Amino acid sequence: MHVRIEQGVRQPPARPGPGRQAAALLGFLAVSHAVSYVASLAIISNADGWYAAAEKAPWTPPGWAFGSVWMMLYTSVAVAAWLVWRQKPGALTGEKRVAMTVYGILLFVNLAWAPLFFGMYPMIGTAALWLALLVIAAHAVAASATVIVFGLISRAAGLLMLPYVSWIVFSCSLNVYAAARN
Repeated sequence: MHVRIEQGVRQPPARPGPGRQAAALLGFLAVSHAVSYVASLAIISNADGWYAAAEKAPWTPPGWAFGSVWMMLYTSVAVAAWLVWRQKPGALTGEKRVAMTVYGILLFVNLAWAPLFFGMYPMIGTAALWLALLVIAAHAVAASATVIVFGLISRAAGLLMLPYVSWIVFSCSLNVYAAARN
């Protein structure tokens, strides 16, 4: 931990400057939306294929709604991660490391679901949908853990994650229905 000494009083270092904070926010947004883009490739390539003919839950939103919701969610998740990152250096360093690790796991399971659900169905059928259900359940756990670890560092960051958790749980219900009916 770096410490400034002014007149013999130890003070923790200041929050990163505005330029570094802006660059970090752009970085978090870029990573979040890159995950979105990569995950969407499997969706786009199969949305008009097997998925168009698949039996879907009666509560499935129209296709255009998914893109809009995910755009907002990926943005809010990036902002939440940035809020955690920007906390004063040295303050909760271990907790911040844990929070960023959980965030990385969250992005990984997010990225894993779409290729499994959409991309593997043509190859292995319904088994892909059940395997995707395991991944989205892990995704819900990771998202809930992210709410907790982010919330311990920044209340706003934890609150920003709640719509994401809600959407994952909702998506889990769609996955269950698809696995049971297709």
